[in-house]
Amino acid sequence: MQMTFRWYGDDDPVTLSKIRQIPGMTGIVSAIYDIPVGEVWPGEKIKALKEKVESAGLKLSVIESVPVHEDIKMGTGDRDRYIENYCQTLKNLSKFGIDCVCYNFMPVFDWTRSDLAHELPDGSNALVYYKDQVAHMDPVKGDLSLPGWDASYTKDSLARLLESYSKITEEDMWNNLKYFLDKVIKVAEEVHIKMAIHPDDPPWSIFGLPRIITSKQNLERFLKLYDSKYNGLTLCSGSLGVTESNDVVDMIYSFADRIHFAHVRNVKITEDGSFEESAHLSSCGSLDIVKIMKAYHDTGFTGYVRPDHGRMIWGETGRPGYGLYDRALGATYINGIWETLEKLDK
Repeated sequence: MQMTFRWYGDDDPVTLSKIRQIPGMTGIVSAIYDIPVGEVWPGEKIKALKEKVESAGLKLSVIESVPVHEDIKMGTGDRDRYIENYCQTLKNLSKFGIDCVCYNFMPVFDWTRSDLAHELPDGSNALVYYKDQVAHMDPVKGDLSLPGWDASYTKDSLARLLESYSKITEEDMWNNLKYFLDKVIKVAEEVHIKMAIHPDDPPWSIFGLPRIITSKQNLERFLKLYDSKYNGLTLCSGSLGVTESNDVVDMIYSFADRIHFAHVRNVKITEDGSFEESAHLSSCGSLDIVKIMKAYHDTGFTGYVRPDHGRMIWGETGRPGYGLYDRALGATYINGIWETLEKLDK
C-alpha cells in the first residue's frame, strides 16, 4: 500500500510542506487544472508539476484526473479528436513516470452534494446529500455549483448540454464508454499507465442524467469491456458505499487484481437513503473501515490509497471536503490499521 494525498496545486491552502509532515505520507495525487477539457497536456507543464512535488520530498503518484470530454461521453461532435488528445496526454504523462490515471465517466456533473458545510452533532462541518434537497435543485435556473464541476459552462450552454443528454440512454453510455476504452487502453498498455475509473458519486441518476458505474454488476460489465490489467478501477468506498446494496468489502475481494487506486472514507446512511460524510473511524459511519482495509491486505494490495473527503474540523476553512486536519487523521487511522494487519501477519 502506498499512502497518497490529494493536492490541488499552488492555490490549495493545504501546502505540500504540510502534507509532507503527515506520518507515512509518500505520494501526491494531483492534476493540471488550467488546460481546457479535451486538450492535450503539454510536457513542460507535467514536468513542472512533477518537479514541484519532488522538491517537497514527495512523489507524483497518481493523476486525478484527466477529464473526459462530454463529446466522448455522448458519442457526438469531435469525440475522435478528443480521444486522440487524451491518448497523447497519456503518452506525455508516461514520459515523466506517471503509471496511474484516475478518471470518471459521469455525465456533466462530478460528485454531487446538497450541502457543503452541514454541521454535524460534534460541531464539525461535512458534505451531505439529502435527497429531498437535491430533488428541488435546478442546476440551470439556480446558482448551483460544486467543486469538481466544470465551471466553464454558461447557463445556456449547460441547458443545451442537458437537453442533449436527455436523448442518451444508459446503453448509449455503455457503447460510448467502450468506444473510448477500445482506443485509450491500447495506448495505456503501450505506455504502461494503469487507467482507474472512478465510480459515479452518488451511484444513481441525478438531474435525469444516466449513470452507469454504480454497482458490482456494472463494475463487472465495465471490466469486461476491455479485458486488460490496464483497464481498472478506482475503488471509492465513500461513493459506492452510500447505498446498502453495494458491499464494498466484497467488491475489493472480487476485483482485487483490477483495483489500482483506493479512495478510503466513511459515510453515514440515513433512514431515507440520504447520506452524510463522516470521520473515517468505523463507528462514525455506516462502513467498516477495518474490514475494508483487511480486504485490501488479504488480497495483497500494493497500489495507491488516499484518505478521501474529510470534514472541516478545529475551525479550518478551505476547499470543501479537502481540508488538512481530518484527512490527515484519516491517513493516520488507515496507516494504523495497516500496520496492525501487517504485524499480525508475522
